[in-house]
Amino acid sequence: MSTTDRGPESPARDALWSGRFSGAVHELFQRFNDSLPFDRRLIAQDITGSAAWARAIEKAGILTGDERASIETALAEIAETVAADPSLIERANDEDVHSFVERELVTRVGDLGKKLHTGRSRNDQVATDLRLWTMEAIDARVHEVQDAIRALVNLADRERDAVFPGYTHLQRAQPIVFAHWCLAYVEMLRRDAARLADARRRTAVSPLGAAALAGTAYPIDRETLAVDLGFTAATANSLDAVSDRDFVIEALSAIATCAMHLSRMAEDLVFYSSGEAGLIELPDGLCSGSSIMPQKKNPDALELIRGKCGM
Repeated sequence: MSTTDRGPESPARDALWSGRFSGAVHELFQRFNDSLPFDRRLIAQDITGSAAWARAIEKAGILTGDERASIETALAEIAETVAADPSLIERANDEDVHSFVERELVTRVGDLGKKLHTGRSRNDQVATDLRLWTMEAIDARVHEVQDAIRALVNLADRERDAVFPGYTHLQRAQPIVFAHWCLAYVEMLRRDAARLADARRRTAVSPLGAAALAGTAYPIDRETLAVDLGFTAATANSLDAVSDRDFVIEALSAIATCAMHLSRMAEDLVFYSSGEAGLIELPDGLCSGSSIMPQKKNPDALELIRGKCGM
């Protein structure tokens, strides 16, 4: 491609991969290539992984104890600064979250900050960040599901004597008690929690130390590093480690199944609270009204749960 065809260029940026390049980056490619607007949400995990890597390469003889301590202190400062002012990373012009952290680190500790990347690739780095983020997200969802289970069990206990119609085809079919309806959803949510826990088990393996795809020549204790980060083990194959994202698909599948159950429950409650059924009354705090029909009490919270299932 000739110089005249290259189009606008962005000012030179000290990208992690720019070692063999001398020309400026095309502005359109830079905007297309940069992932910071997306992966900045991995900032906490990237800092956690970087601190663990500093400890690992200290054990491998790459960093001194003082160097490792300086890096860990600076990483903690970066985490605190971004937590206090998220706009710092939102306004940044870095290529990705890894570049942002390294630049901030170099600002604080000088060239020692670049030494942290020894033996590590952005491939194993982002795979590690994403697994850590997914594990935390799964843990949060499991906690929420367990809260819902407890609430349904408590409701079932409170209404254990309330006789209730069981429906098929929106027609009253057989008598049940309301507790029986509650506990049907407890069973569904328990399966959802189990699916999420199972997905977490396959997520909780550490890619760190796999480098770009074939590992690193430095003597990194990957098993100890994995435990240090809260993983259960290190990945067995470095090529698979940096390319695998099926744990995300599995987690999303479990979450989608749970959303389907919540949508089904919401639909039941919307019907049960309708004027035609009149079986339950929803609290005012979870409903809205009508600007033109003041007699209405709309089950908006439930309708939003039902509507967001597809999303």
